[in-house]
Amino acid sequence: MRQDSTASTLPSSLTVHVKSKVMEVGYEGGQTYRIPFELMRVYSPSAEVMGHGPGQETLQVGKMHVIIEALEPVGHYAVKPKFSDGHESGIFSWDYIAWLGENQDALWADYLARLKAAGASREPDFAAMAIDAGGCGKPGCGSGGCGSH
Repeated sequence: MRQDSTASTLPSSLTVHVKSKVMEVGYEGGQTYRIPFELMRVYSPSAEVMGHGPGQETLQVGKMHVIIEALEPVGHYAVKPKFSDGHESGIFSWDYIAWLGENQDALWADYLARLKAAGASREPDFAAMAIDAGGCGKPGCGSGGCGSH
């Protein structure tokens, strides 16, 4: 998987849109990418997701509702998002972010094909979440916080 990009300059703007679940990255000259949080999460450049070499990738499932809770700068070359599912080990260089933006249509198609081949879903497994969280498993529920009980 290629991780470099022709857009190797620093972005001129960066906005995290929590409600629409996208990170908007703008560049001088008018180029703008709106990268969904889910795409960022499933293509996180972390070893947890990418492994340590080709063929060691781990398919990420159930990430449809993930959001970015915090975004930390890493020097002048990257950002480190903290996702709502607890994942926070991916360091997203500016080049990698531009690459995600430039290739998101192909990346989505590849991701959906891999999910289908694995019989997996973008939807979280609420039943498994309920066991882990002590609630019903619906988003926002830990022990009754969902309002259903």
